[in-house]
Amino acid sequence: MNAKPSFFASCAVLVLSALCAVPALAADSARPLQPIESLVVPRYMGVWYEIAKLPNDFQKKCVGDTTATYNLGEDGRVQVVNRCRTAEGKFDVADGVARQLGGATSPKLKVRFAPAILSFIPMVWGDYWVIDLDDKYQLSAVSEPKREYLWILSRTPQVEPAAYDALLTRLTAQGLDVSRLERTPHTQLQQPAQ
Repeated sequence: MNAKPSFFASCAVLVLSALCAVPALAADSARPLQPIESLVVPRYMGVWYEIAKLPNDFQKKCVGDTTATYNLGEDGRVQVVNRCRTAEGKFDVADGVARQLGGATSPKLKVRFAPAILSFIPMVWGDYWVIDLDDKYQLSAVSEPKREYLWILSRTPQVEPAAYDALLTRLTAQGLDVSRLERTPHTQLQQPAQ
């Protein structure tokens, strides 16, 4: 008698293993996304470099050197300037505004890039939830309740591999598909011009 398992038996084991793993992943993504406990908005202000993102339609033209700059306005709203390099070597800039939801330390914000005249329309505001942030406000992850968007941001254009891998582990535990992340190259290591 042949002691080697048959091809079909091996396939059955693989399929059964995959089916057992699906409920665990589905359970993670079925739980509500959890933002961090609190956000000190003034500490979050400044330049952040995009380290990685889930692919999205509105950043298709961006090929690298992507940054987000946040400035706190006198009215308590956050002025947002997103900047990226296109394939033609030019920089594309999108100006927006964000407002905090809830109390002064809420990590949930709404952001819009549509003109101010349209700000009364709820659908022009997108969710911006800080879901991971180190104590020194140097490495952050931003997403939204449906987990369709995810950005990893850093105060520097490069992140230590151990810190990045640990962040990916935490994001996976939140039900985010980190296998789809695209890394963002940075050729300009200095802070971008405003």
